[in-house]
Amino acid sequence: MRTRNFMRTPLLAVLITLGTAFLELPANAAAPVPRPAKEFTIAPPQGPQILISSLKGKVTVVQFLFTWCPHCQAFSKVLTQLNSEYGPRGFQALGVAFNDQPDNPEDKVPLKDKVQAYTKEYAGFPVGVSSRTPVLTYLGISELERIGVPQIIIIDRKGVIREQSPTQGGGPLGDPAHLKPLIESLLAEGAPAKGPAKTGTSTTKPAEKKTAEKKTSE
Repeated sequence: MRTRNFMRTPLLAVLITLGTAFLELPANAAAPVPRPAKEFTIAPPQGPQILISSLKGKVTVVQFLFTWCPHCQAFSKVLTQLNSEYGPRGFQALGVAFNDQPDNPEDKVPLKDKVQAYTKEYAGFPVGVSSRTPVLTYLGISELERIGVPQIIIIDRKGVIREQSPTQGGGPLGDPAHLKPLIESLLAEGAPAKGPAKTGTSTTKPAEKKTAEKKTSE
């Protein structure tokens, strides 16, 4: 009996140690930010494809969404307002629908048709169609993790992801009180500098000036 107890004690200690180590591992390791935005193609059902790389020079918010998600729908309305407000200053909102599962298993409507209806009702900006694997790969999230939507990223003018939603979705980026000042701050970074004011009032061209001087001397 003593031998059995002796064998069990070290084994129990090892299991406890391993268990403690696993508990200390983060359940949802967030992708690091800032980081360069990799290439991603946003393919709206209607209209040309949009490459993330083509938006360098702009501040871009990309919303990864499920068309049936009420939080996504509400946030798309917020993005529509921000797109109208900040678009002239170099802001662009985009959406990517990647419905993980339909709200109704018997629903056979293609995702592209749902995206068209979603864009018409909620989003005044381009919304593309994708699937789970490429979206999670782009976001740096393991396919084993449970995720929440919307997943949101904001990319600065240089093509760097500056903030990203937590794995559970939303987060500070889903709050306009946080998002609007962030957009304004990033728009100010690398904004075209205003040139110096022009001085002088003469509009006479050099050739015209020489001709005028010649006539005066004659």
